[in-house]
Amino acid sequence: MSPINSASISASAPGKTNLFFAVGPLQSDGYHEVASVYLALDLREEVTVTASEEWSVTVTGNIAQSQIEAVPTGAENLVVQAAMKVAEMAGLPADSNHVAFEVDKHVPVAGGMGGGSADAAAALMAVDALWQTNLGSRLADSVRLGADVPFALAGGVAIGVGRGEELTPITDVRPLHLVLVTSDEGLSTPAVYRRLDEIRAARGQNPTSVPVAQVPQQVIEALQSGDLDALSKTFKNDLQEAALDLRPDLAETINAGLAAGALAGFVSGSGPTIAFLSADAHAAEDLAQKLTAQGRRALATSGPAAGAFIRNEN
Repeated sequence: MSPINSASISASAPGKTNLFFAVGPLQSDGYHEVASVYLALDLREEVTVTASEEWSVTVTGNIAQSQIEAVPTGAENLVVQAAMKVAEMAGLPADSNHVAFEVDKHVPVAGGMGGGSADAAAALMAVDALWQTNLGSRLADSVRLGADVPFALAGGVAIGVGRGEELTPITDVRPLHLVLVTSDEGLSTPAVYRRLDEIRAARGQNPTSVPVAQVPQQVIEALQSGDLDALSKTFKNDLQEAALDLRPDLAETINAGLAAGALAGFVSGSGPTIAFLSADAHAAEDLAQKLTAQGRRALATSGPAAGAFIRNEN
């Protein structure tokens, strides 16, 4: 390994939404196999790393202060675990070098938008550069940090299967303009999956033997053609019914967005974030303003966005 870089290094990684999310059978380990279409968003997390005498994490950002305060600043934060992963892959003692992390958050916390995974992806790239370990493509072998981490590294648009980490890129996707409505109150992902299993069982479906999750070809074709009408008809999220059952207020948000001109509205992943498809950037800004005027926290965004990259070295 080369000598430790003494500079501060910043890396950026995108948040995401799920344009399609099918949930397959419940596995013996308690997880579900899924088939998802991930879209990387231009809402980005930035992680700056500096060599230090001890581990430390500071968090800032333009999200709600209550959400910033909810982010752990100890070893349980994914950025510290990402550094440990770099050390493991590079064959370094886990505590051979310490890092000070500055996390600048723009992706809402506990919103099903992969903010923590984006932090981890940015930290992997930044620490690799700081320590000059030159791990390159091996950084993608990081699913233990979270199923969304490989996608945050890759960006763009991709089909994710397995637990979402086995990625197949979808190329030539036209720009999409979305409005996201976030919530101060998070929604537990395990709780949403449990509720989905309960709903399926109540309908006489055995959660362990439902059909294998797949992404239909028409979803890919709609993304590549830019046909927003066709795309809006392909949106599906098997977790949406369970999320709305646990949080009925989210249905009111979907109805409000559709009434205000959205082409489609859906729960993003396990929620509680609601995503709306808009015709273009102007329509997205107009919709975000209307929903904000109603007292909702709405922001316009777009994708596909680039995956993680080194932003600067100081």
